[in-house]
Amino acid sequence: MVGNLVLLAIAVVAPSALFWLLLRLPRTVDAVGAHLRKRRGPQPDRPPIERLAADLRRVHRALTEFPAGTPAVRRRATRQAYDALLIQACQAVDVPHRLDTISEGVDREVERLRVEEALQEAGVRVS
Repeated sequence: MVGNLVLLAIAVVAPSALFWLLLRLPRTVDAVGAHLRKRRGPQPDRPPIERLAADLRRVHRALTEFPAGTPAVRRRATRQAYDALLIQACQAVDVPHRLDTISEGVDREVERLRVEEALQEAGVRVS
């Protein structure tokens, strides 16, 4: 008689407990993942300098190899992308720059050349 009561209790409680565990599973997985990420230490908030350098070379090559008749919008957008990469690279290797304060024109072009040279001296191959 007691054995039947135990089996009945298991039959009644087991489905509810199993359903409760299935509902808790995503939160448990998230908590374990967060714990593991925290144990690995902080993740860098910027891309590695190797990737920045490769992107700089790729965009620099695109800037210098535009075919005749390339729309001005594409040229300007590529220049802006190149400047953004230069700024990121400067921040990564602590090179001072003024690219974000100088408006488009000759002064900005001179600053680009200066920054490219400073990055070269810091060990980042731009072209």
